[in-house]
Amino acid sequence: MSTQTIDRTEVSPSSRQRLPLLVYVLACGTFLMLTTEFVIAGILPEVANALQVSVARSGSLITVFAVGMIIGAPVMTVLTMRLSKRITLVLALIVFVAGHVLVAAGSDFAVLLVARFVTALATGAFWAVAAVVATHAVEPNAGARAMGVVGAGGALATVLGVPIGAFIAQGVGWRGTFWALAGAAAVVAVLVAAFVPRDRAARESVSIRDSLTGLFSWRLWLALLACLTTSGGVLAAYSYINPILTEQAGFPSAFVPLILTGFGVGSFVGTLLGGRFGDAHPGAVTILTPAVTAVILLLMSLITGAAGAMAILVVLLGLFGLSANGVLIHLAVRFSGRAAPLGSALSVSAFNAGTAISTPIAGTTLTTSLGVHGPALVGAIIATLTLVPAILLAVDRRGAGSEVTASLHVAHAEAR
Repeated sequence: MSTQTIDRTEVSPSSRQRLPLLVYVLACGTFLMLTTEFVIAGILPEVANALQVSVARSGSLITVFAVGMIIGAPVMTVLTMRLSKRITLVLALIVFVAGHVLVAAGSDFAVLLVARFVTALATGAFWAVAAVVATHAVEPNAGARAMGVVGAGGALATVLGVPIGAFIAQGVGWRGTFWALAGAAAVVAVLVAAFVPRDRAARESVSIRDSLTGLFSWRLWLALLACLTTSGGVLAAYSYINPILTEQAGFPSAFVPLILTGFGVGSFVGTLLGGRFGDAHPGAVTILTPAVTAVILLLMSLITGAAGAMAILVVLLGLFGLSANGVLIHLAVRFSGRAAPLGSALSVSAFNAGTAISTPIAGTTLTTSLGVHGPALVGAIIATLTLVPAILLAVDRRGAGSEVTASLHVAHAEAR
């Protein structure tokens, strides 16, 4: 197959066909996964009071979840490699439910830490396998679009999931939030069992060594590096968005949730648009978005006292900052060949590792002469670094197109 033919295939009208229902079912799962990751930040004081620990110590419930995601995605993917993807997704949701029940009913802080860690392991496994299932559920030229929808489910968590979780906590207590998440996950588990088709992974004896050969692809590691710096750049600033808005831009604290909602709406729209254009123009999406993001973050670091301008920049950060995530995950799945589930898992780990690395670096600038201007500046530098792997992948894309497309069609056929 020639490169010219491949390019025509990528922009085929089939990429505009309606996505199967199971893609939206998986998006519901990612919505719950991101909701549970972020909702805890808004109810930490209530959790701390109930468990009689300091707010600082209760913050470890966030840290342990991030660590669990970094470890869980690749480790759990390897451990479940011989299982059907449908069974893996259902088991991940069952563990997710159990973890939330333990948190909702537990009174010992150590038990809650363990429950959050185990829940994160299941979350990482679900994200990784869901990406592969969504990609294989559609035609090869619509994979990024499907991943955009699945990723948008996670983006929607910041718009709806976190506020709803906080509202439930205010009405019936913070434990009610976790009971609600457990119940919703049980419903999604039933839907996953009903809509995700049987696959041949459970019926074929596949050598794990053979399935890992895709990890030797240098294109995969470029995509993973882009995942790390993309999330690292945005989260460096977003993690300290409250002081940026209140101390730097002069917003009253009451306006912060409204501006963050704007960020969430922008992220939701941007993720959908990134997936929409990512199949035909992956290079443009993965280069343009970090370039624009770096400019936005640089402007955020320079602005002082301009509340209106800062609010617009935060919304634009949501629109551009993470909009290439679905495309990057899709590329990781493509470049990893037979190791597609593990490639997807490593992308999840890379996103979380970017957050874990950039957040403390950005935090240290708060005590320097940069003050609240520091996190956004750190974010701009990290986001700019994304251009290196993104440009290398785009330059190589035409020469590698035949190889990548062939492997994608093989993996797609095997999955069906």
